[in-house]
Amino acid sequence: MKVLVPSTVSPESFTGGTEDRFIVYDVHAPIPEADRDAEVLVVWQNPAAQLAAAAQHLTRLRLVQALASGTDAVTAAGFPESVQVCSGRSLHDGPVAEHTLTLLLACIRRLDRLHRAQQSATWDNEYLHDQASPDSAADYTLAGAGVLIWGFGSIAAKLAPLLTFLGAKVTGVASTAGSRAGYPVVTEDTARELLGSTNVLISLVPASAGTDRLFNSSVFAALPQGSVFINVGRGSTVDEAALISALEKKQLRCAAIDVAQSEPLPSTSPLWRLKNLIITPHIAGNRPQGAAELVGRNLKALHAGNKLQNLVVGSAAPK
Repeated sequence: MKVLVPSTVSPESFTGGTEDRFIVYDVHAPIPEADRDAEVLVVWQNPAAQLAAAAQHLTRLRLVQALASGTDAVTAAGFPESVQVCSGRSLHDGPVAEHTLTLLLACIRRLDRLHRAQQSATWDNEYLHDQASPDSAADYTLAGAGVLIWGFGSIAAKLAPLLTFLGAKVTGVASTAGSRAGYPVVTEDTARELLGSTNVLISLVPASAGTDRLFNSSVFAALPQGSVFINVGRGSTVDEAALISALEKKQLRCAAIDVAQSEPLPSTSPLWRLKNLIITPHIAGNRPQGAAELVGRNLKALHAGNKLQNLVVGSAAPK
């Protein structure tokens, strides 16, 4: 099979069967006509316009293997229903968990505030007082904090033990209730009942019609005043106007986002001017781990006619 590997990864690490040929393509340019007979397309950081063009031009395609955790960009490109789509689930567990923890600790410890003090050569005595005061000391630690992770999949399973080690009480939110990785997981209806005792709300939610602006003014208002919100899922899941209002009114003490509704975030966005918001440029999972191994396994399965790993679209995909 001809396998198209994006220029955004290291192609030398990809291997398959003796009948597989790996061709590197430029994600920012149309697929060359000579390679439009490819049966497998590996996708990583492809612009939407080029994905849509690939959906039209690659008429022999059998599989699109995304290296991102979510496949919303691929499914929006218009590939035929006959083409199987697999996600890069698990490839970003470690990096995203690390980045989420980094953002959370930065918010809890208000490193944004301390950085501004450093820039102005100011010894922030008010911060020292707030951190030590019995009335506000609990805001500066994860010990005893109620943490709700909305979107409890493999990334959350990696993150949750780190939060537990630091003393947090972790609950997950998913489509079905139960226990995952040793943590209680509830459905959305129950999660809304838990918001009143949630000090930290973390979103790992993928983009879909059902999650559009999921985190809105009613969610932020239900949190205890002074809570922290972290979004490393998708920008479309947050009502940005509601987030701005919650931060300005100090309903949220601090927030951090790695994603936005419009990316790159325009310089005119009011999000930039918020002093209690930390913004990173969609870098939480910017380096897929084990991508070549995942592609190799799915190529082997494709040859054998077996079910593919991380199948999202296809006859055997979960409904």
